[in-house]
Amino acid sequence: MHIGRVAGATRNLGAPADWDPAKDGICGGLPIRDELHSPGVNRMISAWLPTPEEIALIAAGAPIYLGVLGIAHPPVSLSVGNPPVEDAAQSEPRP
Repeated sequence: MHIGRVAGATRNLGAPADWDPAKDGICGGLPIRDELHSPGVNRMISAWLPTPEEIALIAAGAPIYLGVLGIAHPPVSLSVGNPPVEDAAQSEPRP
């Protein structure tokens, strides 16, 4: 999958402070949009664009995997956005 540009991005996440590219690999920037999830709880939304090959696999029933580094799993969610109108690299998550 490719990183997309989420509409209304509020910041760009980079590698964690202790990230070692020689040991951990390349960690590029991730545009995110901060939103209020519930009182006092922030939600970060990012956009991911499947390649044509991945789209074919998904259409054939392949699962979408979420990888999280570490040993504790934070709360996460996955959703499908609306098709882009003008810019193929932008999509909005549906509620």
